[in-house]
Amino acid sequence: MESSPFSIETLVKKVREEIFSTFDVYNSFVSVSAYDTAWLAMIPAENPNKFEQCCGPMFKGCLEWVLNNQKEEGFWGERDMNGLPTIDTLPSTLACIVALKKWNLGDTNINKGLAFVRENLETLLKERHHSLPRWFTIVFPAMVELAQATGLGVADEVKGVLADVLLKREQFLETEGDVNDYQCYPPLLSFLEALPSTRNIDREIILKSLNQDGSLFHSPSATAYAFMATGERKCKEYLERLVRRCPRGVPPMYPMDEELIKLSLVNQVTRLGLAEHFSGEIEVILSEAYRSYKRPQTRVDNLKPAKLYKDSLAFRLLRMHGYDITPRSFCWFVHDEEILAHIERNSGYFMSAMLNIYRATDLMFSGENELKEARSFARKLLEKNMRTRCEEDGLLEMPSFHEVVEHELSLPWIARLDHLDHRFWIEANDHVDALWIAKASFYRLSCLHNDKLMKLAVENYKLRQSIYQRELEEVTRWSKEWGLSEMGFGREKTTYCYFAVAASSSLPRGSAVRLIVAKSAILITVADDFFDMKGSLDDLQSLNEAVQRWDGKGLCGHGRIIFEALDGLVTDIAKKHLRQQGSDITDNLRDIWRETFGSWLVETTWSNNGFIPSMEEYLETGMISIANHTIVLPASCFLNPNLPNHKLKPSQYEPVTKSLMASSRLLNDIQSYQKEQLDGKANLVLLHLKGNPKAEIEDSISYVKGMLDEKKTELLEHALMDYGSNDLPKPCKLLHLSCLKVFQMFFNSSNRFDSDTELFDDIKRGIYIPPENPAPRRIPSPFKMETKCSKVKARVIGESKYQGSRNFNTGQNFARSATPIPVGREKVIIPPKFGLCFPATKDFQWTAGVRGNFGRAFLLGRGY
Repeated sequence: MESSPFSIETLVKKVREEIFSTFDVYNSFVSVSAYDTAWLAMIPAENPNKFEQCCGPMFKGCLEWVLNNQKEEGFWGERDMNGLPTIDTLPSTLACIVALKKWNLGDTNINKGLAFVRENLETLLKERHHSLPRWFTIVFPAMVELAQATGLGVADEVKGVLADVLLKREQFLETEGDVNDYQCYPPLLSFLEALPSTRNIDREIILKSLNQDGSLFHSPSATAYAFMATGERKCKEYLERLVRRCPRGVPPMYPMDEELIKLSLVNQVTRLGLAEHFSGEIEVILSEAYRSYKRPQTRVDNLKPAKLYKDSLAFRLLRMHGYDITPRSFCWFVHDEEILAHIERNSGYFMSAMLNIYRATDLMFSGENELKEARSFARKLLEKNMRTRCEEDGLLEMPSFHEVVEHELSLPWIARLDHLDHRFWIEANDHVDALWIAKASFYRLSCLHNDKLMKLAVENYKLRQSIYQRELEEVTRWSKEWGLSEMGFGREKTTYCYFAVAASSSLPRGSAVRLIVAKSAILITVADDFFDMKGSLDDLQSLNEAVQRWDGKGLCGHGRIIFEALDGLVTDIAKKHLRQQGSDITDNLRDIWRETFGSWLVETTWSNNGFIPSMEEYLETGMISIANHTIVLPASCFLNPNLPNHKLKPSQYEPVTKSLMASSRLLNDIQSYQKEQLDGKANLVLLHLKGNPKAEIEDSISYVKGMLDEKKTELLEHALMDYGSNDLPKPCKLLHLSCLKVFQMFFNSSNRFDSDTELFDDIKRGIYIPPENPAPRRIPSPFKMETKCSKVKARVIGESKYQGSRNFNTGQNFARSATPIPVGREKVIIPPKFGLCFPATKDFQWTAGVRGNFGRAFLLGRGY
């Protein structure tokens, strides 16, 4: 069903009500930590009579939560994006069954939990064998020991697979102090409940380490243990405040960083292409973040991955919205060699932070050397991570992290079109569904993968596609009616031109700007080709003279077609502006086009006469002949607020326009110098090479790229900031930025504009093919299968020499792992993309997910 504005507005209203209207972090947005809730459930109530036994749990609500929130398969904790248990379910499940055992409740829950641990421990550990998280190696052995001490008897059963975990735990305990120097990850003392008794943590050390709010590193579980060990009143008061705030299970830390959650929400809404619908809510959140930024920062906290992540995210969002913020807010660390070395040694723990830092440096202004250094450092660590495939991170657990990094590193942000970027994030559902890492468990931010929000993103994208399809049909019809698409020479780029403007910006759905920009770009492409390759000097002089006097009498052939199309376009734009804005801009529009045609004739005359201009002379003319200002300025007259009429005068352009003109020319020249060398035309790369006889062509390219980088950073600053002499309305400046992104996309590493095929896939995904709905986060679990038979028969299929049939016991847990399955005399590793196929019968049919590095396979079974 086709999306409609009404359906979009309905979804917007629902999202606003669910997410923005009542921003309740603890009871709506952050998932409950089963691990921490279990520890609070273990605390006995204080008995007024100290000589009598305790009368039950202090926090009965926590115990009730544990009793009522066991998953069907027997575990407590989080699922991954496919609905399968994560590694944090092991310690969480043990902590929950210990809490139930302590109060002699839930025998059935306890037995199901123990069965889950026994049956799935080996599989879950194997999946993370090479990258067991630090927190897991500390917490899980302690929970096994605690369960054993409670009489649950699990130690002997897990002894074999636990050896490696115990070894890693001892390494951490031997090499780390109770509180580490940089606090880049939770200190050992924050795992107080999981530290062995040999650690000798006495009451004095615990009390000395408490935060002002009475918590131990804001950890509910560690504070619960600290209270049970010391009876400290401040710890009790912290826990009581926590339970009052979160009566239905506690979060993994308290207080949470609400500002980070809000910034993450703004980031999510923006990258899904929905910012236009929530501009007021976004502005409120960012203004709060800016006030926080203006307050003094403490350097000690800044090295935590979460703090670097948050500060770099805040910098990017605030700068993108025009706030005056300096790079020092997050990249101060580049000046400290010791800290840089520490981050590099622990690089795996900082990957999410480094990715955010790298993104933040996309918005670099001229002279911001700190950002250059931060970008280089972050890219180095991200590339290292791509090579080593390190999976541990200090903040996020996301299966597609390496794909996201590749997306960021392979193509710079300035060369990515917004519309296609929105599609990437809509379809990157596993990243959207990322798990955040707390001290000893995972948690979700439900506001980031709200089902209605994701549906809105898909429907909004589809609505824009339907608009773009209709407008492209109109542009194609216009080009054909004026004869521009059938000139018989040069480049036919009607679709390219429209796609570029539609995909580069999120203009209002009913905006006339897209059509004006596309038609202007089509006409410029045809006219430029006429000057470059088709028209004789007499033809070109006649056409230019006709444009200068704005009278097409005497023209014929191609020159006549071009002038009539130009006159029709200018007339149409001027009439539309008179009708909407009440002023006549006909003369202003004609003057800009006169200047553009004049520059084309100058360049043709240079080429025909063999004249070699100076670099300054060439660039002065080339900035005009690239004609980006001819596109962007008339279109800006239809934005809201619109471009003032007096800004349309030639040679009186604002700095942002001049930066766009120069950047566009330099981008074109870097990719076209070889072709223009063969054609005997001027080009800035070739002019620099000619003026520096000892230089190589690579030196000249590097020189021009240096000029380009400077102009792009200037344009970025002019477009995003409101200070200085630049007084264009903000929408006009952002349209300049969109035009730069289009040119960067066309000429980033090759000349994509001149290719007939390079953009086909992008055009299909941007205009015609709807985005795939995010994959469901829950699939049938392989952990519980009730069948009427004891065996199934499987056939291995796929691109492999290992094919055939095999009988399996239905109790055999081969669905969860890529372990060898014997087939004949061979042992086959069933890769994720293979299918194990069972013919279905009326007896039963079941499905089970097979998780691996690259995908899933599915099993279909029947009895026989």
